[in-house]
Order: sequence, then C-alpha cells, then structure tokens
Amino acid sequence: MTSYFKDIPPIRFGGPDSEDALAFRHYDKDRLVLGKRMEDHLRFAVCYWHTFCWNGLDPFGTGTFQRPWFEGGSPMELARMKADAAFDFFAKLGAPYYCFHDRDVAPEGSTPRESRENFLRMVDVLGEHQQRTGMKLLWGTANLFSHRRFMSGAATNPDPAIFSLAAAQVRDALEATQRLGGENYVLWGGREGYETLLNTDLARESRQYGRFLQMAVEHKHRIGLRGHILIEPKPREPTKHQYDYDVATVHGFLRQHGLEHEVKVNIEANHATLSGHSFEHEIATAFALDLFGSLDMNRGDMQCGWDTDQFPNSLSETALALYHVLQGGGFTHGGLNFDAKVRRQSIDAVDLFHGHVGAMDLCARALLVAEKMVADGRLAAAVRQRYAGWDTPLGEGLLGTMSLADAAAHALARDVDERPVSGRQEAFENLVNEFVA
Repeated sequence: MTSYFKDIPPIRFGGPDSEDALAFRHYDKDRLVLGKRMEDHLRFAVCYWHTFCWNGLDPFGTGTFQRPWFEGGSPMELARMKADAAFDFFAKLGAPYYCFHDRDVAPEGSTPRESRENFLRMVDVLGEHQQRTGMKLLWGTANLFSHRRFMSGAATNPDPAIFSLAAAQVRDALEATQRLGGENYVLWGGREGYETLLNTDLARESRQYGRFLQMAVEHKHRIGLRGHILIEPKPREPTKHQYDYDVATVHGFLRQHGLEHEVKVNIEANHATLSGHSFEHEIATAFALDLFGSLDMNRGDMQCGWDTDQFPNSLSETALALYHVLQGGGFTHGGLNFDAKVRRQSIDAVDLFHGHVGAMDLCARALLVAEKMVADGRLAAAVRQRYAGWDTPLGEGLLGTMSLADAAAHALARDVDERPVSGRQEAFENLVNEFVA
C-alpha cells in the first residue's frame, strides 16, 4: 500500500532559494526560535479525516478522488490499506504528529459492539505504525456527528439511549488515545445544537452536555490520560446554532458546570471567522481566560458562508496568530493541526503534499515574523504604555478596595476634564507591516 506515494521523495529543507516545489524553504525544524527548536514551537499535526477519508464529494456531485483504499476490499482491509498510506505520507512529510476520529481509522460495524471491535483492532495497527515510524498522536476524538443516530445530537440527544452510545464511543476513544500516547483529547460538538427552538429544550440539553463532559473528564483522570480535554468551538454548521459558539461561550459553559480548570479549547481559524471573530481574537481570548490548548490551522473563503477548510496562505494573518501564541507563552500539550483539505479538483497524490508543504512553510515563515515582532518589542511596549495608569496607586485601588463612591469622590476632587489619548491603530498596523513585508 505504500506504493501510492512511491514517486514522491521525503520532503527536505532546501532553504529560501530552493526551486524545488516540494522542498521546505522556511521550515527548518532544528532552527532555534526564541531559544526553542522550530519543530517544538509549531508541533505540526496532519489530520486523518480530510487527508485520507474525504473523497472529494460536495452537495452537488459525487467524490472526485480515486484513492486505492476507498474501494476494492472488505472495510477492514481498506482501513489497513489507508493506515499504511497515511503513515507513509506522515513519514515522507516529516510532520511529528497526527490526529484522528475513531471512524476515520476504523469502519462502522453492523452493531455498536462490532464497531468497537473494528476500532480496537485498528488501534493496534496504529500503534505498530507509530512504533515503526516514530510518529506521535497529538489528539484523538470520536465521531459523534456522521451516523444517522446522531442527527439530533449526541450528548444533547432527546433519547438517553443515544447519549449512552455516544458515551461508549468517547470512552473507547479516550482509552485508545491514552494507549497511543496521545497528548490531548478533543470533543467537537458537531450536532450539539439545534435547527429550531420549536422542538428544543435548551436548559435540558445544556445539563446533558455538561454532564457528558463531566463524565469524560472523570474518565480521563481514571485512566491517567495526560494533557487536556479540548472543546473545539464552532458557531453553526452542521446545525443552525451550536452550543460551543466561540471561546467566550465555551468559557461560560465550563464555569456553569464547574469545568473551567479541567478543559481547554482547540481553536480553528475557519470557525473563528464563521463566528464573526478573527483567529487572533479567539487565541487572545483563550489565553486571557486560561483556556488555550491547541490550534486547527486552516482558512475559509470570505466569499462563501461556510466552512471550506482550505490550507492557510496569508502570511500576515498567520503571523499575527502566532504572535499571540508566543505572547501567551506558546503551546504546552497542544500543537498546530492542519484541519484542511485539498480542493475537489486536486486529485493527484502529490497535491496532498503540495497542500501540507506550503502550509507548513507558511507557518514557519509566520513564526519567524512573530519572533521578530516579539524581539523588537515595540508593539508590546506600546500596549503596556497604553494601560500604564492601571499600575499606579489609583489604578490598583480601583481594581482593589475602592468603592464606587470612592472612585466618584476621587474624580470630583481632581475636578479635571480628562483628555483621551490616541489609540494609534494606523501606526500599529504600519508597524506590523514592517515585519510582514
């Protein structure tokens, strides 16, 4: 099965002047950036689902990709073929991590028990591949949205029997992640939302979702899974409204259910824009709320209103995102997963490499831009200066022991018509452009 990528050599670092379209120009994994290896800063991961499971279909046409593991054998034979090809791809690309859903790697059976047995057998196969190649698992997850049974949600389903089936999948996926040395576990609530309030009890579904997450956290501690459980926010699609709308919404939900110290977020760029935010806004919010965990790196199409999952290609946007990651202290257990897929017309095996090589190189180049911004320090210093008044006795008192009456008395005692100070947005935008140009 490794013959699918046989004509593609391992991807190497060729330097900025390389003319090889399949060589890294900027991603030199051993280069030191702010005292840490570039590979350790970025912690790249390849997603199993878009890369090896998506067949190129869209709402108006059937699949366009003709991968050898899509047909021609039993479901388990094809799953093993797909795993062979996936780890050949991982090894040639040189990314250190991968991510998967349970149904990405093993086929659904005719019963829940058969599905579980298929998955456990494939976990053994993945473990053998990891040992052979040195690949690591950034995070695992369970697909609680594709099967017909989950059309009304998994944890938020009106039927408790379906809640239990979802719990069984998450238990097995958590334990598989632990067995494979996974560093995190992700919950994406693809169907945890509603199409209409006419048939929805919001309060009941919130309690169900909160209890489901509590159960997952309890099991994580029971089995000793390291790293974090992560929620991936998304505002809509496939449901009209999803309960994990954005980082701030997730924070409120976690506090409501006593989980704010247990769960972090996996932020996707395209989901951020769908919620009306920028990617860096969601990253900065996560750090401010102590929720930052991991990133799904992709982009949307601003002329489309849905999640197109394209590979990132904007240096300025990616540099600003990574600048906020560096300012926040960087990744710990998390990393940077390419939740992206080649376009429907990109049907050749080599196109998978072009998508990932270009994205990894862009992120490496953006990291170097972010490094320069951090080392330069002017932007951070300007922000500190803007809020310097809050480090004075007055500012500390206002955030400490002073009452509303005390604050009012201070203002009237000064009796000064305080003058505002310019926000200098244009100057800061020009400053950022000095590094991106």
